[in-house]
Amino acid sequence: MYNSCMVHSVVGAALLRSVFRLNLNSTHAVAGRVVFRQGKSDGSCCRQAHSEAGSKKFVCYSLPHRTLIKVQGQDTGSFLQGLITNDIELLTEANQPALYAHLLNVQGRTLFDIIIYSLKEQKEGDTSLLLECDSTAKDSIQKHLKVYKIRRKVAVSFCPDLSLWAVLPQDREGVRRGECPELTAPEKALVWTADPRAEAMGWRLVAENQVNPLEVIGDSQQGETEDYHRHRYTIGLPEGVKDLPPGVALPLESNLVYMQGISFSKGCYIGQELTARTHHTGVVRKRLMPVRLSAPAQGPEEGADLLTEAGKPAGKHRASLGDLGLSLVRLAHARDTLLLKPSEDTAVTLKASVPDWWPKDAKVK
Repeated sequence: MYNSCMVHSVVGAALLRSVFRLNLNSTHAVAGRVVFRQGKSDGSCCRQAHSEAGSKKFVCYSLPHRTLIKVQGQDTGSFLQGLITNDIELLTEANQPALYAHLLNVQGRTLFDIIIYSLKEQKEGDTSLLLECDSTAKDSIQKHLKVYKIRRKVAVSFCPDLSLWAVLPQDREGVRRGECPELTAPEKALVWTADPRAEAMGWRLVAENQVNPLEVIGDSQQGETEDYHRHRYTIGLPEGVKDLPPGVALPLESNLVYMQGISFSKGCYIGQELTARTHHTGVVRKRLMPVRLSAPAQGPEEGADLLTEAGKPAGKHRASLGDLGLSLVRLAHARDTLLLKPSEDTAVTLKASVPDWWPKDAKVK
């Protein structure tokens, strides 16, 4: 009997060890299945590994809707200075790593929103900058730049070998607490900087396509790009031609001042006259604001009218993602419940809100 019990104990222990090794190997296999190809990871595997491995402190978001253009040459600084709303000397002389700006048409309306990055390595007498822009507008931007490049020593080229990432804290309050990701492989980051538009937008990373951002940003995981857009709409920050329709959006109504995207002390640039005159009169009657819809709107037309409950014009709707969106709202009605009619048969209500990152003295009635 004693020998029989001993046999059962030995067999049982061996069986437990086998089960433990099997579970351990399965856990490793789940983590190992996070496949990274051309700067992208497999989303379903990433989510599965995340659910088993636990939450990380920071989230990296791939930004396929944005692209990078390189502007390089001896005249790069003076060339861009005459085209953008901001002061390029903040990059070329003050060593600021990133700059937000708009390119305007001659009527002073926004054509493109861009973020300009200073590259680490610069050749002597040569300036190299990266322009981040909407992917769907890259050809139009290149054409726009070449129109004004006459006889200047500047080369404009696309950068298909580079990828762009946004990095945000898992806990959105992390930015306010001063938490900053630690770079575990800084040599792989061509650009690493805080987003120049608003503190709530975290950081920007530019790396070569084959670089896995999770190997560069410590304590991080990859997130879904849609969650990045939901974050933007929650805080009311516009990005790209959908939120800022070319030739339609006005820079001051689009909160360019609040996003540190304009200089009123630099020299002349295309579209400056109307922008400067509006700023100095101090009259901005409409602003792009985050809105929450009572129900997800099914395909409202771009620029659909907003109305008060009394039927008065209250602005234009710009873009939606589920129940979140951006609308150009008349400040006189910013506190009212507004109506949006996506179609003849349906109507939804929406409420605008004042973003935390706006200055405290923002004039909203």
